[in-house]
Amino acid sequence: MKVKIYPILSSLHTDFVSKTTADLLNELKDENIEIELVKDIPSLYLDANLSLILVQSGGSENLFLENFSKFKAPYYFLTYGSNNSLAASLEILAFLKKYNLDGEILHGNSSYLKSRINELVNKENYTVKSNNRLGVIGLPSDWLISSNVDYKLVQEKFDISLIDISIAEVEEEYFKIGDDFKIEEKFKSSFDNIELRKAYRFYLALSNIISKYKLYGFTIRCFDLLNKLKTTACLGLSLFNSKKIVATCEGDIPSLISMYIARKLLNLESFQANPSQIDLSNNQILLAHCTLPLNMCKTYKFDTHFESQIGLGIHGELDLDDVTIFRINSNLSKYFVTEGKIVKNLYKSNLCRTQILVDATNLNKLLTYPLGNHLIVIYKKHKDELEKYFASKNMTAVI
Repeated sequence: MKVKIYPILSSLHTDFVSKTTADLLNELKDENIEIELVKDIPSLYLDANLSLILVQSGGSENLFLENFSKFKAPYYFLTYGSNNSLAASLEILAFLKKYNLDGEILHGNSSYLKSRINELVNKENYTVKSNNRLGVIGLPSDWLISSNVDYKLVQEKFDISLIDISIAEVEEEYFKIGDDFKIEEKFKSSFDNIELRKAYRFYLALSNIISKYKLYGFTIRCFDLLNKLKTTACLGLSLFNSKKIVATCEGDIPSLISMYIARKLLNLESFQANPSQIDLSNNQILLAHCTLPLNMCKTYKFDTHFESQIGLGIHGELDLDDVTIFRINSNLSKYFVTEGKIVKNLYKSNLCRTQILVDATNLNKLLTYPLGNHLIVIYKKHKDELEKYFASKNMTAVI
């Protein structure tokens, strides 16, 4: 976990405080805690599991007040037992409490501080706080009749801004790139080079869109590409998810938000998959799709996209490991989550290219109260963390 610390210090104090701070940070070193001292307030909240304000001395109160609007609640103040660090922190927190703002002073020996930091990381992770922007490139596919969401509710519940982007704009980027580009050496294979170059070119076009709109992730109405560009988005989605940019196909916004949660809450890649077969007698589900992140599989090969038989899809072989399967519904009130284990990789000709057979529990709920036609797969058992997080959002499990 990454803990970022921003120090504030009265101008009356100089070098001797630096050694006190260095000693404190050294005491906090732990195999589970990565400490980073930052020089500006915006960096304090960027990709951090926990953000702390280090009050280095007395007289720091006005410095905090001058920058008050830049800090974000809850306010956590790290202190030590010298330089009037604790006294200054008490004054600052008293000011915040006067206005009913949430905060806490972290003070004590290194054992207590490390324990409390771990507790706060877990608490803060349940909020998945960020101002990240997610792109919606085209509307949800026509068959996703239960996947439209209320953008305002998404903003209020998850602090996510959904940005509408037209398919036409991505297509324009595709044609701007032209043919003069290089493909990473590792992707060159015996697969049809023309199809590979078209798929990679579309990946580059999407990269430009992500940069332009400063997106943390996106979903795309990908089937619209088949007629005009004669290619698919599968390779691009696979590569982006491998690079921590959440990406889903078919314009599926609930799946996008679900994968966003997996990344922000658990820092995990995830696989958006179709439930293709459910065997309740053996408690098994067959999941398949063409967009598996490459860093989730032990081996992979390129194939055509299943439905269209053109473009490029990913056939990946996953580790036979524990997994968690989950998703949310479109009105953000319910969720499904279960745990299981991948028992077999398959390669049937009548399904999307990556196929896994999973032993899992509670599969009957998918037949009595489904939340949509995609499920999200992540490695290892994370049901408890997800349930706590969803409970914090006043969401309930399907029954």
